[in-house]
Amino acid sequence: MWFIYVLSWLSLVIQISFVTLAIAAGLYYLAELIEEYTVATSRIIKYMILFSTGVLAGLYLFEGFPTLMIGVGLFTNLVYFGLLQTFPYIMLSSPNFILSCILVVINHYMAFQYFAEEYYAFSEVLAYFTICLWVIPFSFFVSLSAGENVLPSTMQQGDDVVSNYFTKGKRGKRSGILLVFSFLKEAVLPSRQKMY
Repeated sequence: MWFIYVLSWLSLVIQISFVTLAIAAGLYYLAELIEEYTVATSRIIKYMILFSTGVLAGLYLFEGFPTLMIGVGLFTNLVYFGLLQTFPYIMLSSPNFILSCILVVINHYMAFQYFAEEYYAFSEVLAYFTICLWVIPFSFFVSLSAGENVLPSTMQQGDDVVSNYFTKGKRGKRSGILLVFSFLKEAVLPSRQKMY
């Protein structure tokens, strides 16, 4: 009896590790796609914000969700549109980004409060969290490294085009989430060196 119990825990650990590797590979691929197609990514994020706004309006009209919770959600979507204006360049110290992070925390708090008082099925709660709270911030998070490898089209004060290109525009140099995934890929699956 104890052998199958230990075997079930071992299989659970193996399954969790496979799921974790699959998610990491998917995120790496997504980050590569976002980095390659920034204009299309911006358009997709814009449509996701519009869809989330429509869902919030539908929840208010048809489900009777609290006005304050829906209002904060709509204001958060407005802040996301502000972040989208400078996409793929997202400055982590900008007031817009900091405000969006604060609003994500506030939205989660309000949602937890509401769903603690009102009963909804788990799938409905998960649908609200996924569509209204998680998808848009997650897409911005995955696309943080996209602005680092774009060719110079605008200059900041003190930078000229040539030095900006040679210092920041190099394709082989990665940072952000892609650097983490590249490090993990090399740690888990080290590449072989050719011997001549």
